[in-house]
Amino acid sequence: MKKPKLSFWQILNMNVGFFGIQYSFGLQQSAVTPIYDFLGAAPDQIPILHLAGPVTGLIVQPIIGALSDKTWSPRFGRRKPYFLIGAILCSLTLLAFPFSSSLWMAAGLLWILDAGNNTAMEPYRALIADQLDDEQQPLGFQMQSFFTGLGQTLSNLSLFIFPLIIIGKTGSLPTWVYASFFLGAFCSIASILWSMSKTEEIPPTEAELTELRNSKGGPFAPLIEIFTAFKEMPRIMWQLALVYLFQWYALFCYWQNSSKSIALSVWNATPASDEAAYSQAVSWSGLINGWYNVVTFLVAFLLVGLTKRYSPKHVHAFCLLLAAIGFLAFPHIGNKHLLFFAITGFGIGWASMMGIPYLIVVNEIPKERYGVYMGIINMMIVIPMIIQTLSFGYILKTFLDNDPRNAITFAGVLLIIAMACTLMISQKDKPSLISSVDS
Repeated sequence: MKKPKLSFWQILNMNVGFFGIQYSFGLQQSAVTPIYDFLGAAPDQIPILHLAGPVTGLIVQPIIGALSDKTWSPRFGRRKPYFLIGAILCSLTLLAFPFSSSLWMAAGLLWILDAGNNTAMEPYRALIADQLDDEQQPLGFQMQSFFTGLGQTLSNLSLFIFPLIIIGKTGSLPTWVYASFFLGAFCSIASILWSMSKTEEIPPTEAELTELRNSKGGPFAPLIEIFTAFKEMPRIMWQLALVYLFQWYALFCYWQNSSKSIALSVWNATPASDEAAYSQAVSWSGLINGWYNVVTFLVAFLLVGLTKRYSPKHVHAFCLLLAAIGFLAFPHIGNKHLLFFAITGFGIGWASMMGIPYLIVVNEIPKERYGVYMGIINMMIVIPMIIQTLSFGYILKTFLDNDPRNAITFAGVLLIIAMACTLMISQKDKPSLISSVDS
């Protein structure tokens, strides 16, 4: 069935919900580690305390993908019910998070928050493949990069602005933490409701409805579908998995250590040695991370044009190189203002990471399995994160002198390896998503 052409504004409205999801992820990336610090976590505890994200992604996303592939409601659609369930869970947890009175309470709430975020986010990738034809899919995926940048920019700006205007403590945490998380709760549910109200999903054909009705149900049906999809997975997805192994391990190293690296390289402070200076570093890291997300939403649509001229894999490899250069420079910069130049490379890389890899593989995925394969791609993201949370504490302590600056350098080296693996991806010799791309 030929898919209708959608206007720019229809594609934008369809993806507004991604803004709220990414605002929440921005808080997780930049605010959770400082909260753990405020609650007394040791440096080598931080990786294991972040285990929630990858484990919930590993479990939740492929199951939600398999379930949404087999879902159709004339009233609610196929993907939208999962957006709503995830957004409600996410919003409620964001409201509760600042009331954490202990380290383990915060860690437990992070598990729930990640489950909600993953439930809402997984069907969004499949929705682009469902709704848009080959010509419009690049714009759809990069629109998600745009909203990733916008959502995470605002979440990180809240970490810089709120501490300046909201002083003091409430319970165990600074009062500004409450404002940031309450705003995130509102953005999460409001943006999803906007997209749901503005988007009509394409109904399945009669043949597809018949197949849905005849498909075997039962509690283990999603797991069987995931296992079958793995067995039949296109070779190109295994190649992408190798890229993701190094790419996402590196990113988790950066997110866990960026504020600590800035505190040492610029302020020469730790939470124990100078809490006031460390708090300044946390606020500045929010501004730095906000900037790379500004870069992300500024360049997201530019990358659409580049993929029309060059192959998606070459665009992604170049963006990974820029991100790696930024990471290698980052821990050696003592001037806080020059950090903006270093992190710009990661902003360009982040814009690519959130959209371009899906263009590399989506034309080799059967449309009736968009959901489950998008979930499996997320497994490729979270498995490296799980490996990182289980292994990096030891690596940091044993080989990197427990120095967060060395962790950022290590991340830069891993991104160079990811770039090399990207260039080794081989695509079938057939027309790609974009008619003018030479794969």
